[in-house]
Amino acid sequence: MFRSSRRLLAGIALTLVAVLAAVLITSTSQAGAPVAEPHRAAHPDPVSGRPTVVMLHGAWADSSGWYDSAEILRSRGFDVMAVANPLRGLTSDTAYVRSVLETIEGPVVLVAHSYGGAVITGAATGLPNVRALVYVAAFVPDEGEPVGALNELNPGSLINEQALLVRPFSTGTGGGADLYIRPEIFREAFAADLPARTARLMQMTQRPLSAAALGEPSGTPAWRTIPSWYLLATQDRTIPPATQQFMATRAGSTIVRVRSSHVAMQSQPETTAAVVLAAARAAR
Repeated sequence: MFRSSRRLLAGIALTLVAVLAAVLITSTSQAGAPVAEPHRAAHPDPVSGRPTVVMLHGAWADSSGWYDSAEILRSRGFDVMAVANPLRGLTSDTAYVRSVLETIEGPVVLVAHSYGGAVITGAATGLPNVRALVYVAAFVPDEGEPVGALNELNPGSLINEQALLVRPFSTGTGGGADLYIRPEIFREAFAADLPARTARLMQMTQRPLSAAALGEPSGTPAWRTIPSWYLLATQDRTIPPATQQFMATRAGSTIVRVRSSHVAMQSQPETTAAVVLAAARAAR
């Protein structure tokens, strides 16, 4: 029994010696060989890739209004980001959106609706990554112009003092007044070509605009140095089509007309996406 155990132990010892020798030989033969780097995922150069499409809503709306047009763009391979517009004041809204744009690598096509147009007009100024501006039935102010003054350029808007419900608000350190579109005028003035149920839901969930935003003057406009496109809503009863035409022409925008209410990105998402795609092709 003991002899068998000694033979077994001796066999194990010889096996361990052989394995150790093989390891040493292998290590020695590969000592001069290059060591493979662990695999790292490649990151495409953002400058040469497709631009990121950044979308900004306006007053009495939210980012969900971009859903259909954003989905079309996403299906075409674009990254899309719909930013929440604070709607607290033109200066602060512009600063906030600019801070978001500064975090995005690579080229940007910046798209805005309604009051959002005034915001991107200032937010994009001097940012080299913003290659194109797209205005969808939007305000396009020049330096020193407030949005409220632009809305009074031509007759035809149903958004007036009688159409707005004023609600005072407090921030704890200050306060102001929020403006809502009254339920009885909302669909006719804002979304006449959308189903009644959709317009009713939009009215109930509308995000108010601070009244102070209408009187703040715009800064240096980005459209002076960045090419722009304008989707002009010919049936708009929020921003009169004549005012849209004036602003787009002054900015030197490429103008596309669409038979639509104020919310062209919802009633005409294919046309909206097509204008953004045209801007994206030019921005690459």
